[in-house]
Amino acid sequence: MTAFAALAGLATALGRPWRTRFAPAPTGWLHLGHVVNAIWVWGLARAHGGRVLLRIEDHDRGRCRAEHERDILDDLEWLGFVPDDGRGPGGRLDFRQSDHGARYAAALDALDEARRVYACTCSRRDIAAVAGGAMNEETRYPGTCRERGVPREATAARRVRLDDGAEAFVDLRLGPQRQRPSEQCGDLLVRDRHGDWTYQWCVVVDDRDQQVDVVIRGEDILGSTGRQVALARLLGRAAPPRYLHHPLIRHPGGAKLSKANRDTGIRDLRAAGRSPAEVLGMAAQASGLVSERRAVRVEELAALLSVSS
Repeated sequence: MTAFAALAGLATALGRPWRTRFAPAPTGWLHLGHVVNAIWVWGLARAHGGRVLLRIEDHDRGRCRAEHERDILDDLEWLGFVPDDGRGPGGRLDFRQSDHGARYAAALDALDEARRVYACTCSRRDIAAVAGGAMNEETRYPGTCRERGVPREATAARRVRLDDGAEAFVDLRLGPQRQRPSEQCGDLLVRDRHGDWTYQWCVVVDDRDQQVDVVIRGEDILGSTGRQVALARLLGRAAPPRYLHHPLIRHPGGAKLSKANRDTGIRDLRAAGRSPAEVLGMAAQASGLVSERRAVRVEELAALLSVSS
């Protein structure tokens, strides 16, 4: 894992501990795949001088549930994952996205003044029909409303104009990457017709405002990185975060684990009598950090993800 050597000197370069984040969405219960992400987040932070921020990503008001948030926080505590930032006195949660709509709106206003924002009345069905893709897959927005001058009062939906060209960045695990967001996704939807802020918008604004230096997440999000780098630059961030995309746990057929399918849920494992160390061991083995199934204590994670390992 010598590719992580860049993290070892980051705190010195910044003059402070670098910050990463663990940011679950309360749309369901934690499963083993989330534990893998937590292992990488906390393990790398503990091994290389970082701090972990806890953030609840509940921008999707239609799917997020308060009971899921409570259970997620309970499962994290049971597993031994204690954040350095994001919890106030008495364990109060300091940051959830649903509390910060005004901040997202202010960031959008700044881009609007720069003539980067326009209203869009296109539905997913409209986009799929033009682009020829399936509605449950990402399809490139063809720019239908870009020059139409849709009245602002016609819809709450807003898109941000992306420039042509490539975004280059270095993944700390996978190496140099080059993506073309304008060809992958087209102009980004940042607020939908219901007035909900989108994932792509919220995480970029949050990572800027919360001084997140390193984003550690699964390989399924790798394709979003270029567009997030582009958005960060448009929002005035001098340098984007560093990124690391770790392997996913998958079914034998190749599909990733899903909250919707109730895959290896932590609630179920707890009910079956598994200990926190057993669950951590299952996740560590499934992600290739240990060679065989064994109990892993949370205090061991730094050693699993040290530069010398």
